[in-house]
Amino acid sequence: MLQFSLERKISAAPNVLAQDLAGESVLLNLQTEKYFGLDDVGTRIWQTLTAKDSIQTAIDALLLEYKVEPEQLRQDVENLIAELLANGLVEVRDS
Repeated sequence: MLQFSLERKISAAPNVLAQDLAGESVLLNLQTEKYFGLDDVGTRIWQTLTAKDSIQTAIDALLLEYKVEPEQLRQDVENLIAELLANGLVEVRDS
């Protein structure tokens, strides 16, 4: 479970380069030189999280796109955020 509110915003960390490759994405942490690949669904979650004003509004938008139970989507989004945070790829800030 996330240690912060779903009302907070996700943004790419300043040292991260994101590149879309045919519907999938590669995120590169320029500081650690480690990269992280996202499949098409992960890419769409990434795009939505970084475009919306909060994690919750991103989840709401994704629920309109995917046929998935709300709790399952929230858990999947939280898991992705946790993994991105652990790799220094995103920052969480107030909206």
